Amino acid sequence: MEKFLTDFQVNKHASDEARRRWRSAVTIVRNPCRRFRMVADLDKRTEVENKRRRIQEKIRVVLYVQKAALHFMDAAGPLEYKLSEEVRNANFGIDPEDLASIVRGHDIKRLNLHGGAEGIARKVSVSLNEGVRSCNLATRQTTYGLNHFTEKAPRSFLMFVWEALQDLTLIILIICAVVSISVGIATEGWPKGMYDGLGIILSIFLVVLVAAISDYKQSLQFRDLDKEKKKIIVQVTRDGSRQKIPIYNLVVGDVVHLAIGDQVPADGVLISGYSLLVDESSLTGEVDPVSINEEHPFLSSGTKVRDGSGKMLVTGVGMRTEWGKLMETLSEDGDDETPLQVKLNGVATIIVTIIVVAVPEGLPLAVTLSLAFAMKKLMNDRALVRHLSACETMGSASCICTDKTGTLTTNHMVVERIWICNKVQDISGNESKSNYELEISERALSILLQAIFQNTSGEVVKEKEGKNSVVGTPTESALLEFGLLLGGDHDAQQGQFKILKVEPFSSDRKKMSVLVAFPESGVRAFCKGASEIVLKMCDNVVGHNGEPIVLTEELVKKTMHIINGFAHAALRTLCLAYKDLDANASADDIPDSGYTLIAVVGIKDPVRPGVKEAVRTCLAAGITVRMVTGDNINTAKAIAKECGILTHNDNAIEGPEFRKKSLDEMREIIPKIQVVARSSPSDKLTLVTHLRNMFGEVVAVTGDGTNDAPALHQSDIGLAMGIAGTEVAKESADVVIMDDNFSTIVNVAKWGRAVYINIQKFVQFQLTVNVVALVINFASACISGSVPLTAVQLLWVNMIMDTLGALALATEPPNDELMKRPPVAKGASFITKAMWRNIIGQSIYQLIVLGILNFDGKRLLRLTGSDATKVLDTMIFNSFVFCQVFNEINSRDIERINIFKGMFDSWIFLGVMVTTVAFQAIIVEFLGTFANTVPLSWQLWLLSIAIGSVSMVMGVILKCIPVESTLKPRHHDGYEALASGPHAA
Repeated sequence: MEKFLTDFQVNKHASDEARRRWRSAVTIVRNPCRRFRMVADLDKRTEVENKRRRIQEKIRVVLYVQKAALHFMDAAGPLEYKLSEEVRNANFGIDPEDLASIVRGHDIKRLNLHGGAEGIARKVSVSLNEGVRSCNLATRQTTYGLNHFTEKAPRSFLMFVWEALQDLTLIILIICAVVSISVGIATEGWPKGMYDGLGIILSIFLVVLVAAISDYKQSLQFRDLDKEKKKIIVQVTRDGSRQKIPIYNLVVGDVVHLAIGDQVPADGVLISGYSLLVDESSLTGEVDPVSINEEHPFLSSGTKVRDGSGKMLVTGVGMRTEWGKLMETLSEDGDDETPLQVKLNGVATIIVTIIVVAVPEGLPLAVTLSLAFAMKKLMNDRALVRHLSACETMGSASCICTDKTGTLTTNHMVVERIWICNKVQDISGNESKSNYELEISERALSILLQAIFQNTSGEVVKEKEGKNSVVGTPTESALLEFGLLLGGDHDAQQGQFKILKVEPFSSDRKKMSVLVAFPESGVRAFCKGASEIVLKMCDNVVGHNGEPIVLTEELVKKTMHIINGFAHAALRTLCLAYKDLDANASADDIPDSGYTLIAVVGIKDPVRPGVKEAVRTCLAAGITVRMVTGDNINTAKAIAKECGILTHNDNAIEGPEFRKKSLDEMREIIPKIQVVARSSPSDKLTLVTHLRNMFGEVVAVTGDGTNDAPALHQSDIGLAMGIAGTEVAKESADVVIMDDNFSTIVNVAKWGRAVYINIQKFVQFQLTVNVVALVINFASACISGSVPLTAVQLLWVNMIMDTLGALALATEPPNDELMKRPPVAKGASFITKAMWRNIIGQSIYQLIVLGILNFDGKRLLRLTGSDATKVLDTMIFNSFVFCQVFNEINSRDIERINIFKGMFDSWIFLGVMVTTVAFQAIIVEFLGTFANTVPLSWQLWLLSIAIGSVSMVMGVILKCIPVESTLKPRHHDGYEALASGPHAA
């Protein structure tokens, strides 16, 4: 069967054409409404994309027209506008629509007539330094609106009932029921003539109700996940302090802090900023980034910060922004199909074309149910799955390329050592002190504090209790806390100098630079960053008295020895440097050479608890872990050894050396690489691309920066960091790791494997039911002219194998054994030899037993009397159902004999089993009029259960039959794949 499925291979990078190809092939579907509900409509998607482009073009044209019109406007004279009563009563000085239209129209003249950002701030009653007061948030939301977009109303429960009724089989049965009632009343009279038809209608009602409830609960889970995906945390100044708030709580007047990779959360105007570049392609379609400055201070909601940093004043939120209007127009449900859904749609279609009666409609739906369940559980375990297919694909991951900082380490950094004035000083153990004195001159200390407090993207803010709190990246926070420990005053330093230009840190530059002007005269540049890079920029070094001395070759070697010593101690190293410039030096360019080295700082970032065990789990599961970091190679090696990633020093390489390799050299070294240090985002992208294309790996890659987006997109599974990650990285990722923890990544892989194997269990169970039900009815009809299983009974069986079977088998939680087998290879058969063995073996047993009962049951069971045939048919029906109940337990494990392990921990499975048996008893004993059954004696009940339970014995016998190849597949890096199957348990 697998060879027929080659056209159904659709993955994360598949084109729309590939998706259309398999959809056109999947045409024989009992209920397309239900089968494809969670799948995006490709025609509608194309229409939406065209609509988006038209709206973007319209926005561009409007902006150009408005800009052109401004040249002909007369700026003289006072600005006249009317305030509404509501605005006046709320003590605001500008109407919401007037305010929002300034940014929407990029109307610089109207902004200036209002007094710029400061004038707007006065009119919305806010201080640019203090921010919004929490006490008047409700008033602002009432007057200027909420930062929410209009969304499509969710589907009601009745919609799911209606979709469940679209099933072709059910429609045919409804027609048959109506005919049966009509004919029955005409021939047998009221009420006896209604029983058969009414029994079918009641069964249909039950099937539809169960399916609708299951689908509705799934939709609620996806709705919760969708809400979680849209949660963005923004940094604002409120009540005089810097705070983190959800994007939906943003109000007009908020002062928002923006950094590289952030999404602009609302419309606003620039208050202050440095080298701020914004990508507006999502709004206007323009690919070139826009520089935001005093001449062009407008920031639009939904755009992304490409470079620089800044502060903005919010002027429009929610539906008063162009982004809000765009989202309202383009709101669209549905996700791309997962590879497993596609493959199972193929399986279902192939079977349909062969045997129309046995349509396993539940296969693709079970994938959705299993994924929804896994996604909900992962959200509780701090992993947000953004794309449905990612959870499933992660189960096949053979390689994880992970960052170091914050993923393998705690991301809580402290300065532990410093080399300054030719002396190493140990800071560890003094972090809790209120003050610490370095053994250096006052001049050297002054330069060091300037370098710390001037060249920073962090901030020291006062909390309500009056204590200092540091806000910024972990590295910035460590340096600022160190500066405060040395007795530095952040506010005094910031007020003393005027910042002329800032070059923010980026993973490409690996350094941050700033140009400041002295109060009297003169200009000074500060630089900090990767030790080797900054050291090469230095000609001098700060001496004992704080004066610069020449950085001789001997001093360079000594400094490198210090840097390597810090790195071997698993410390992250940074160099701080400065350069004095002439007063008339250009403020547009920060120099790249001629600096004076101030200090080498060693920052401690401990390995996270549990990471070593998580890496060991990955290796046992056949998943190679590679560390890709921007840190010094010695620091990277030390951390990688501590985590259990690096097994030999030769398996580490630096980014600059890696990118010089030819394709042939890369083909030789990539399998051995365990650590890439001093890497750039392009190195990560190259590594991921070659692992996928050269070696056929299923690659998961972590990323947190804006420049990681290409690698996250190119990988099979992109994993963005929830804490350290930028919004750009999160949008490019498939999964967001909310706690930035490597152990959580391993948990995602475990759940991914659970999804895959759960669906295999369900497929094995459902195909067995299909084969037996079809053959027994078909054979009986051909030989005796009657069928033992009626329409009502088959509807009940259909519910057991579809909805209830999916609930029982597709929602089982993962176990540790899943991580003791190799990942599923690309192109591997979904229906394995072991599954075929179980399906065929169980089918043969059930067909033999039920066939004997059907053709010789009366004699064997000594049934006599007028109701002997009904008793026998009921016995066959009861035995058939109990065969499925026990086979469902059998299906909990495809290879291992111990099928009870963990069963009592799965309350859903137990609930389905109890429900199935209880309803079966009710149908047989009390609903005979409708279900064509008669009550059975306790002896026949015991016999039915015994016949069903023998399938468990059959399961043990079948699992002792070897079917898999005894040859162990070898990994491309030379490691043997781990053993799997019953012998590995």
